[in-house]
Amino acid sequence: MESTANEKKTQKPLGFGKTMLASAVGVVIAFAVINIVTFIACICFLVSALAGFDSESGTIDGDNLAVKIDLTLPVSECAPGELTTLISQTDGTSVQQILAALDHAAGDERVNALYLHFGGTSGLSWAQAEELQEAVTLFKEECGKPVIAYGDALSQPEYYLATAADQIALHPSGMVDFRGMGAEVMFYKGLLDKLGVHMELIRPASCAYKSAGEIYTRTDMSDANREQVRAYISSIWNYAAENIAARRGLSVEQVNAVADSLTGVLPDLALKNRLVDTLCFAQDIKDLLKARYDVEKIVSANRYADDFDDRPGDTRIAVIYAEGSVVPGSGNGTQTAVFGDDIVKALSQAADDDDVKAIVLRVNSPGGAVTASESMTHAVRAAKEKKPVIVSMSGLAASAGYEISCFATKIVAHPTTLTGSIGVFATIPEIGVLLRQKLGITTDTVMTNRNSTGLSVMRPLSPAAKAMLQRNVEDFYVTFVQRVADGRKMTWEQVNEIARGRVWTGLQAKGIGLVDTLGGLPLALRIAAEEAGIEYDGCSVVVFPKEKDLLTQLFELKNTSEEEELRMKLCQIVPFYSELEDWSAMEPLQARLPFAIRID
Repeated sequence: MESTANEKKTQKPLGFGKTMLASAVGVVIAFAVINIVTFIACICFLVSALAGFDSESGTIDGDNLAVKIDLTLPVSECAPGELTTLISQTDGTSVQQILAALDHAAGDERVNALYLHFGGTSGLSWAQAEELQEAVTLFKEECGKPVIAYGDALSQPEYYLATAADQIALHPSGMVDFRGMGAEVMFYKGLLDKLGVHMELIRPASCAYKSAGEIYTRTDMSDANREQVRAYISSIWNYAAENIAARRGLSVEQVNAVADSLTGVLPDLALKNRLVDTLCFAQDIKDLLKARYDVEKIVSANRYADDFDDRPGDTRIAVIYAEGSVVPGSGNGTQTAVFGDDIVKALSQAADDDDVKAIVLRVNSPGGAVTASESMTHAVRAAKEKKPVIVSMSGLAASAGYEISCFATKIVAHPTTLTGSIGVFATIPEIGVLLRQKLGITTDTVMTNRNSTGLSVMRPLSPAAKAMLQRNVEDFYVTFVQRVADGRKMTWEQVNEIARGRVWTGLQAKGIGLVDTLGGLPLALRIAAEEAGIEYDGCSVVVFPKEKDLLTQLFELKNTSEEEELRMKLCQIVPFYSELEDWSAMEPLQARLPFAIRID
């Protein structure tokens, strides 16, 4: 006892520094262990989910199937990646998956019927509706199987697609949003004036139709913009009305009368005016499929498309999806945008792959950054020297979206595609008044040269800076027109006549030489095979760039920043947040369509 007490007396307590060091080391070790355990747990959870996902989407057993195309979900161009599918908080479908499902279902003896389900919420564009309508029509022609369309509600593009069905049913309390087309542009000049912000819009003198920057400098449409918008929405509606009339056994005059009077919106009037065939509930459609067509199981198009190897073969056609605004750099898989570096890499990979005999570039973009556009245009030209490059235009392929297309071997567009808009503009804000009068912030300057602060957003552009920017946009417009002239084998003067920033529909663009033929992605793939001298039926279709393995994506997911997670949530709850974010960070020189234009 005595020796023990003496030992305790001789032990010295740890000093403050050692105590702090020990505590810090303990905290670091604990933090590291917690992070490692958490990350391993996340991986185990996701791998478990993946296993469940695989079993869910495994081989579909049994016969007497109906393939359901669920258009109550948001529609994108390309199927989401494996990891995105697992962690996404919202479901969706893609044109790619639907086309694959329809192509296979036509020859599948297990499939008895096709079921289109609408909710008015898919965000389907007119061109996507046209793409899918053609595919549904081809499905019916090839196999003669019934196609039933049902909607709780239908947007106009959705209704346009539904007219390809043998029967259209509507919920007794639903609606058909059938009222013709109108375009609405939001302008911000009044807001900017109140804030004390002045936006300088600089564009070539000949580009009166290049209206994107006008949202900051006007309170209404310019005459040129009103002219072009009226022309392209009329082109789309006239085309759609003719097709709707033909498919529903109506005259174009009857279709327009219904749209004018809104006598097709409410369910009883939609039935009376022959827009739909019956009013019923979704369960009634399921009962109909079972009783009349012996359907025992309804499977989604997404799952059905995953159930088979799409067009297996050693000879390949590469498909590259360019969807969203054109921006520089690379993406991390969480944003829908045309990242210049990613598209350049995909084109290079496909061009250098000996198994790939042709490339299809699927474009759905309003345009964007000039630097990224130029890089991708150069990459298309380089790839074309090695193998055919076919562009398939979806809803939008305008401005920078058209520049990256113009050197393709062939360009395929839908009649309702919006394209052209060959032009450029620059916008420079001046926020000095806002800071000075609203916030009390002032600035002062020291310069080594006359225009050292000539491009400052704190004060108006200097005359020299404004002249420099004007020359910049004029020079690039000349370059842009020449790019199109070279790619389309036209003279500069011929392109300039139809350029000037003007937007055209695909139907109009074919008549003036901006596109080669009208059709969708399947036609573009067949043209690609023909240009490459290969049999289309014996080749496989592969998406580029190749998706990284799941483990690599999981590790990269761990590095997703809190800022990026916040951005993803804001995109879900704030309308147009992605577009606002793009505009706040974009380069001054842009080639794009008007920003907040709605085409209903």
